Amino acid sequence: MARKKRIWIPHRFYHIVCRGNRRDPLFRHANDFQAFFHILNQLYDKYPFELASYCLMTNHFHLQMRSQEHSISKVMSLINKRYANYYNTRYRLTGHVFEKRFFDQMIDTKEGMLNVSRYIHLNPVEAKMIHRPELYRWSSCPLFYYNHVSNQLVYMNIHSVLDYFTGTDEEKKKKYIEAMKL
Repeated sequence: MARKKRIWIPHRFYHIVCRGNRRDPLFRHANDFQAFFHILNQLYDKYPFELASYCLMTNHFHLQMRSQEHSISKVMSLINKRYANYYNTRYRLTGHVFEKRFFDQMIDTKEGMLNVSRYIHLNPVEAKMIHRPELYRWSSCPLFYYNHVSNQLVYMNIHSVLDYFTGTDEEKKKKYIEAMKL
């Protein structure tokens, strides 16, 4: 049976989730997380996209993504293919790295953008990996919403989430942080 064709609307963000095959780890060591970001940086030049939020967990990852030039399916197939090649080579494996096609859900409101970002950033807290979202290293939360690191990734667009709030950028970030409280 043929797969249902995905709907892609270029100006919309999507909540993307990819899980390791059999829920196996996708990221075993810090080098794996760094390799994933290296792949994102490489692909961005040829297939531009934006991320409003991300969180790389041990056996899955979440992206809040928009691609205005290429379909989400195209961008995600390239990300997953390159990461699977990296992973299988590094760990001397063969076969599937990802469980199935990625999950995607279109986000069509400002409130939806906030809710998805909050869900993504709270994922490691819900999994009891950490107590506060700003402590999770492999999430956009500490890097971009809490400003613990000044590193800027060209594909990050946090304003798509922060525009839910009013005020200066710093005031918006403070309001976002308050919205993150459990």
